Amino acid sequence: MHVDFGRTSEDYARHRAGFPDAFFERLLREGVFHSGQQVLDLGAGTGTLARGLAKRGGHVTALDVSAPMLESARRLATEEGLSIDFRVAPAEETGLPSSAFGLVTAGTCWHWFDRAAAAREALRVLAPGGRLVIAHFDWLPLPGNVVEVVHTLIDTFNPSQVAPYVSFGNDAGVYPRWFIDVATAGFTGLESFTFDTVVHYSHEAWMGRVRASAKVGPVLSSDEAARFDVAHAKLLADRFPRAPLAVPHRVFALLATR
Repeated sequence: MHVDFGRTSEDYARHRAGFPDAFFERLLREGVFHSGQQVLDLGAGTGTLARGLAKRGGHVTALDVSAPMLESARRLATEEGLSIDFRVAPAEETGLPSSAFGLVTAGTCWHWFDRAAAAREALRVLAPGGRLVIAHFDWLPLPGNVVEVVHTLIDTFNPSQVAPYVSFGNDAGVYPRWFIDVATAGFTGLESFTFDTVVHYSHEAWMGRVRASAKVGPVLSSDEAARFDVAHAKLLADRFPRAPLAVPHRVFALLATR
């Protein structure tokens, strides 16, 4: 399946929640990130992770293969008065100098990469002692909640698996295979943390968030996406009429050192 997030970059930018403040505070508290640091953000998308680091004083270079996603990222950064160097480039071959960064990040995107190649490239561009952070911010499908019910609806419109994401821990929000990726590349000092939080959505925002998920907006035709929206709106009205929706999410982060 060809997944093109550029087709849904506006929904992604408007409705997909970024990493919570507590995530960035954890990186600061543990000395993984600090103001003035040279940071490379891989698979930046609309820049939620890049902007969070830039707000806290990072000198951020942000890469993505999708020009439309980076256009949305630039607009959002400009609106917030942030200076970020956005570049169209793959995580596996950044074209950036060796040993140039103190921190490399990848936010909810590692599953889309050639993971072995991306890990080797991260090792190359990091300075000695630099850190790699592979992070995810996932909604959690719990029995009977809106995420589980919407997953079922999505599968009626698009029953195919979007490999490799679903098989690598999306339902649990924890990613053990990433440890193998970075250890094989030569990283050491591996550690991780997780914590849960709740994101509140209006019905409109939730529908936009779901359109931005991998099995909807980036892959369905415009007619199929329109029919999905109608069915989704009816489902919310019938099953989850009260707003805002309180949607559980999990933060996962793997930290590794060059």
